[in-house]
Amino acid sequence: MKGGGRAECADEALIEDPDFPSDDTSLFFDSSTPIARLQGRVTWRRPQEICQSPVLFSDNINLGHAKQGLLGDCWFLCACTVLLKNKHLLNKVLPPDQPQWGDSRYRGSFQFHFWQQGHWTEVTIDDRLPCINSTLCFSRCHSPTAFWIALLEKAYAKLHGSYERLWAGQVSEALVDLTGGLAELWSLGDFGSDEEQRPEQDSDQVRRRRLDLNLLDPVKDDCVLSCSTHSSPGGASELGQYHALTVMEWLDVKKVSGSEVRLLRIRNPWGRCCWGGAWIGSGAGWSSVDPSCASELQARVAEGEVWLDEAEFMSQFDDVTVGYPISEEGHLKSIYTGSLLKHSHQLPGRWMKGHSAGGSRNSSSYGTNPKFWLKVSGRGEVLVSLLQHRKWRVTEKYAQTPLDDSKNTKHQHYQATALHMWKVEKKRFNLSRLLNKPPCASTHCHAYEREVVLHGQLEPGYYLLIPSTYQPGAEARFLIRVFSSSSISLSALKSPAPSLPLTTDGEWETSYFRGSWVEGRTAGGSRNFLSHWQNPCFPFIVCDDPTVTSGVNVKITLHQSRPDTDLYPVGFHVYKVPDGASVQTIPKDEDPVASCVPHCYTQDVSLAVSLPPGAYAILPSTYEPDCSANFTLSLARRIHRKVMKSQERLGRAIQEVSHISVMQS
Repeated sequence: MKGGGRAECADEALIEDPDFPSDDTSLFFDSSTPIARLQGRVTWRRPQEICQSPVLFSDNINLGHAKQGLLGDCWFLCACTVLLKNKHLLNKVLPPDQPQWGDSRYRGSFQFHFWQQGHWTEVTIDDRLPCINSTLCFSRCHSPTAFWIALLEKAYAKLHGSYERLWAGQVSEALVDLTGGLAELWSLGDFGSDEEQRPEQDSDQVRRRRLDLNLLDPVKDDCVLSCSTHSSPGGASELGQYHALTVMEWLDVKKVSGSEVRLLRIRNPWGRCCWGGAWIGSGAGWSSVDPSCASELQARVAEGEVWLDEAEFMSQFDDVTVGYPISEEGHLKSIYTGSLLKHSHQLPGRWMKGHSAGGSRNSSSYGTNPKFWLKVSGRGEVLVSLLQHRKWRVTEKYAQTPLDDSKNTKHQHYQATALHMWKVEKKRFNLSRLLNKPPCASTHCHAYEREVVLHGQLEPGYYLLIPSTYQPGAEARFLIRVFSSSSISLSALKSPAPSLPLTTDGEWETSYFRGSWVEGRTAGGSRNFLSHWQNPCFPFIVCDDPTVTSGVNVKITLHQSRPDTDLYPVGFHVYKVPDGASVQTIPKDEDPVASCVPHCYTQDVSLAVSLPPGAYAILPSTYEPDCSANFTLSLARRIHRKVMKSQERLGRAIQEVSHISVMQS
């Protein structure tokens, strides 16, 4: 496709992204949303084919705000407001100085960055945008010549696999993806006394903090506030269900009577007013304040905005999402105190069935959950977040398919999770006794949220953190993040317990292999790449005893030798080697008999599997080729050996010491 009348590009074809093509595969996932009616009607046009002089941003900031189209992604558009308020965050997501239309370097593509599970992920798109006739059919700026929001929306859709995947979501998730920070969901409703007294449980309705705008006063000019409604409030009959809006500002205004009223300016992503309250247009509320003040405030209202007083706001909306401010240096700012939390650390983890998925504190297996040491050097404010990975089945670099879960159709993307913390007085302690005591801080109940956040003022010392799912055996990957005003350290407590039970009729034998992925030689990447078979290959035999015909338990663990802050996504495949053949003769189109995928940003990935006797080979890999690193493979195989019956007795009693853990100082 040629460059739409730009002489500079007339002789050079513009980039067309093969990974996110301009067709229905990029628009739809399962055609289950109202945009399914657009099938066959959408055309894709570049900005210079839509208007004469396209730009990324309008000079007028009000005209640069998003206006929602036919896609139900108000949650994402509300979060995008943070980028217009913070130039340093905008430059992180949309790197500046990219060639635009009219620039001789322009080739029709743009680069974006989104924060995903602890890392900034690059997403490159071409600038062909979905249109009906010659008009953008999804989000656009209020200025018809500004295209930053339409391009950002396309990049976010590519990250999720399709535009349709953006239909309905949480503002808090989009805020974290755009900032790498934190966001919390607060309630505007009252909590009944019964709910306060209910025990910890699998709860869809989180016991959230009730909004107090006075609490947010230290960060009122920096934090992001979005409000949402779950039903049609009387004053906002157009809103419909699950609609999110942005709180642009709030202030206390003196009334003629001498009292004060708190007003909030709300922006609707639809770009039109949908309110009939006392402060709309020439509403009755304005007569109670000084006319010059009323005029000044009414002049601030842009298209799609309206003023509400606090009483209207609290009664008409259900939830508020509060996004934490981030300083230009990249430090999180507390929404509780306004303090900079300059110290941070993060570690990945995983709940594995039969190994580390212990369930809630109601379960006897709770102590098997992953455990983390937190050392706090000085008294200060600490935030701990537990962020779980969405349950995708990865098929390509960006396109993803959600896992089917017939037992959890309502909450198919996330497990119900919680986070508990105990103060540890001694370096040597009994875990069982500790867990019988109430935690010093917790998220109270398990919630179907991507991220739950624990906040507190902590004294110096050591703390034990335990993240859990509500159901024992529920599997997921997660990221623990800690932000603090004082110096901290975070480390995982290693639990060497095997993921398969040691049976009485056998023993286990473990072998270790060291290897390297070397750029250009043995770093072949995942099966998505033709170079996959260049990866190191480790042959092994499962039970050469001809009398054994059933499956044999095998556990494989891959450990990458890289710092926590610079991990590659890693995984491995196990292939069957044909009888009498060598590893080199495995057909290149052969499907693995077992796989530890998707590739994950974590130090260790493990797989426990039962394999029939025979010859096999393990191919460990990074997700993308040419990622150099050293690694270690451990292979544990069960050996069948008859158990000797013996009358031997033990001379003295065994002193049982259970669940004793030694803290690393």
